Amino acid sequence: MQAARSSSPTALARALWLLPAALALCLAAPAAAQSVLALPAAITRLITQATLVTTTKHHRPGDPLNVALVGSREEITAAMQAAGWQVPVPVSLRSGAKIVASVAIRHTYFTAPVSALYYLGRKQDLAFEKEVGHSASRRHHVRFWKLRDDGPDGRALWLGAATFDRGVGLSHRTGVVTHHIDGNVDAERAFLMDELNRALRLTALQLLPGHGPIRARNGGGDAYWSDGNVELAIIAPGAAAQAQPAAAPAAPAAQP
Repeated sequence: MQAARSSSPTALARALWLLPAALALCLAAPAAAQSVLALPAAITRLITQATLVTTTKHHRPGDPLNVALVGSREEITAAMQAAGWQVPVPVSLRSGAKIVASVAIRHTYFTAPVSALYYLGRKQDLAFEKEVGHSASRRHHVRFWKLRDDGPDGRALWLGAATFDRGVGLSHRTGVVTHHIDGNVDAERAFLMDELNRALRLTALQLLPGHGPIRARNGGGDAYWSDGNVELAIIAPGAAAQAQPAAAPAAPAAQP
């Protein structure tokens, strides 16, 4: 018993000596985002009063706008790539042929092109995708439009449309080959934010009220439904310098 009592102060002293180092490590380590406590009223109004749907080149309603980010173009690109998302190649005859081949023979195409949608009269400023499976048929993807240069913390504010491509088929409206989206766009909104949060590239998250529940169809005629809200995330300042962008997953040697 006496030996036990005499060793206790030594153990306590050692623990107290290590405490400052442990606290320093905890403070230095990146943490998952916490909820935003307040946003400038002008920013909140800008998002919640905006028209929260894109259009196609034929001026039909497109995919809904359901996410927003604050950060520079470079910070957003670095954050998305850190989460394993890729920048799609431009739409061209070559990339179009490659995506058809990818779907037909189930060959990976991690940077398959993403078609243009429009908001405020212009096509997306940024786009990212994350392939699911072994072809470009199924993929997570998001398009972003810069809304203004002076967001809540002085950095740019972006609105985005996040949807999941569940397969390829004929458009219900035009009959051309296109991707069909999954109707649960709220699930894709949550997936994107979870991806960024797990990559430790966010400092805050907040769900902003939109125009209420909606059920509609996009430009390809696919039905979707949503609570109508927009989730806003603050990208960590300096995210572009935190790490090198993640490389695309290795593809098989044979190319289509």
